[in-house]
Amino acid sequence: MSDLETRLATIVRANPQLMQVLATVRGLDLPDWRIFSGAVYQAVWNAQTGRPVGYGIKDYDLGYFDPDTGWDAEDGVIKRVAAAFDAPLRDLVEVRNQARVHLWFEQRFGEAYDALPDTDAALSRFVAPAFAVGVRLEADDTISVAAPFGLEDVFAMTLRPNPLRGVARGWARTVENARGRWPEITVIEPQGPA
Repeated sequence: MSDLETRLATIVRANPQLMQVLATVRGLDLPDWRIFSGAVYQAVWNAQTGRPVGYGIKDYDLGYFDPDTGWDAEDGVIKRVAAAFDAPLRDLVEVRNQARVHLWFEQRFGEAYDALPDTDAALSRFVAPAFAVGVRLEADDTISVAAPFGLEDVFAMTLRPNPLRGVARGWARTVENARGRWPEITVIEPQGPA
């Protein structure tokens, strides 16, 4: 593990609710799963700024990868995950089969989205490198980290557009939402229209 991965794992372990989510999901034995995005990068930002654990975290994005792209299969997993949690976590863990994202993404977000080969590949398509971080609690209690762009932007609290895709629709709204909760962030605006 790199120094930043070790720091990230320490921050994750210091968050009881995130650890509860990780331990519960691990027990469900879902294929190729990760908790990613807000619950992870926001935990770092809270640690960096001295905010309380859990501040600003609205949900826990759970991605997994099942080649069965039928809605019934995903709905079954969503119900299974919900049944594993008590309130309020039952309503905060948002489950998505990454093998299905290409089926609905363009209609919902107005951008083309090719099929993914696995869950970690989804991270390379996130709006910003700082958001592209996922963690999993492994069977041996280690925390594995997936971060295709590294962790530098996360720990520097820097938002910049993902260099592997066009600027996401709604970039300005994304920045505004993040600045509203963490005004300390640095934003590197895209070149050209957002």
